[in-house]
Amino acid sequence: MPSVFINPKTDFAFKKIFGSKQSHDILISFLNALLYDEQDAIRDLIILDPYQAPRIKGIKDSYLDVKATLSDGKTVIIEMQVLNVLGFEKRVLYNAAKSFSIQLGVGEDYTLLNPVIALTITDFEMFAGGDRILSRYRLKEKRRPDRLQRRH
Repeated sequence: MPSVFINPKTDFAFKKIFGSKQSHDILISFLNALLYDEQDAIRDLIILDPYQAPRIKGIKDSYLDVKATLSDGKTVIIEMQVLNVLGFEKRVLYNAAKSFSIQLGVGEDYTLLNPVIALTITDFEMFAGGDRILSRYRLKEKRRPDRLQRRH
């Protein structure tokens, strides 16, 4: 009798494989492989509730597949998308911006904000003409992409 495996691209399986407490070490290994070229940069993380409650009434709720905080304070949000739905790339940016913005409470200083990494795994070609399996994007200044931080 052939073995039957659950499809890891389904929401339930993906969240179980990468977003449950039992998969802590698998998630660390997975993120080290994709984000840090297989270096052991991530030694620990905390898997968070993937529900991103809005702080302002009327703002859209959002749910992520996996959300974690790395030991250096960075937040990683991971989404698996099988269907190429209209506006998906905007949803990725929205969820990343929301993860960034909900870090602070009233009266807290902006210097407390930590980076957010949005890791998106798709079962379709997200950007036409791309022949690479792994693409990395970063928000940069248009005319001076070498400048990522403001100088004091």
